Amino acid sequence: MNATERLYRSGQSLWLDNITRELLTSGTLARYIRELAVKGLTSNPTIFDHAIKKGNAYDTAIREQLAAGLSGEQLFFALALQDLTAAADLFRELHERTAGVDGWVSLEVSPLLARDAGTTLSEARELHARAGRPNLYIKIPGTPEGLPAIEEAIFAGVPINVTLLFSPAQYVAAAEAYLRGVERRIQAGLNPNVSSVASVFISRWDVAVAERVPAQLVNALGLAIGRSTYHAYSKLLGSDRWRQAFNAGARPQRLLFASTGTKDPKASDILYVKGLNAPLTVNTVPEGTLKAFADHGELDAQWTADQAGSERVLADFRKAGIDLDALATRLQEEGAASFVASWNDLLSVIETKSSSIRTQPRRAAS
Repeated sequence: MNATERLYRSGQSLWLDNITRELLTSGTLARYIRELAVKGLTSNPTIFDHAIKKGNAYDTAIREQLAAGLSGEQLFFALALQDLTAAADLFRELHERTAGVDGWVSLEVSPLLARDAGTTLSEARELHARAGRPNLYIKIPGTPEGLPAIEEAIFAGVPINVTLLFSPAQYVAAAEAYLRGVERRIQAGLNPNVSSVASVFISRWDVAVAERVPAQLVNALGLAIGRSTYHAYSKLLGSDRWRQAFNAGARPQRLLFASTGTKDPKASDILYVKGLNAPLTVNTVPEGTLKAFADHGELDAQWTADQAGSERVLADFRKAGIDLDALATRLQEEGAASFVASWNDLLSVIETKSSSIRTQPRRAAS
């Protein structure tokens, strides 16, 4: 049994943070599901930007969408839905076997809508309906502006991956938005079983403070934030309010650890997988981290009961002059801005590809 399967049997699901046409057509994703215990998949504008920019794997599909009169965002969503519905179909058996716990794929709404809750909700509902797959999450940022859209989407029955969370406080705000949506469904006599995950980004914390803290604290902040968020998660799931919702038929919104590829070349390449192994959670990893953990992964499950240990580490960072609350806000704002930049770059790549294809004779994609 390899390390990825041991991780799953310990209670944590490993999802792949990548999607490309080649990953699907080559059979690589099917192999990861079969051999490396991959239980789901996430995507974002940067992933699609890189996938479409590299080579001509999407040229035929772009030509077809151009012929159908699509361009810009609509052309992109057509391409993305082709990939993600194909991936969702690969995960469908797992999704059904786990009663909807695993087997999810994720598609993000346009980050240009970050401050427009109403249009975000409309796009979330439209994309989910167009996909026609029960195991597709729509990703909505857990920013202050995004919280109303998250609540409304859950109330509307749309499964949501809350993204761009960076701290326990941001996680709690997103979790409460999810619960409000569930409670409204219960009050309205609707099925409260609407799935969701809350994605807390890890590695960016360590990148942000690497040059500002003593050597003994380097690469320790991300783990401490993740562990502290896990304790907040456990506390919420054990509260009377959440148990009342569970008793009415709701299920837990799972905590997802995102951005868990190691950024520091001097650190372990499995740092954030080994160090954040906890039951009833998800860890979504890039391909390199997946392969590394399958090759030499180790499990560290000793921290889950040690809330005081995480708080001591966070206290050390405060003593070193790190304002954790301010940094969490900054990281979320920077993350949102980064997604907008990636989105604009993605649309630029699609326009460049489209222009090239319009002026070239038809040729088969390699």
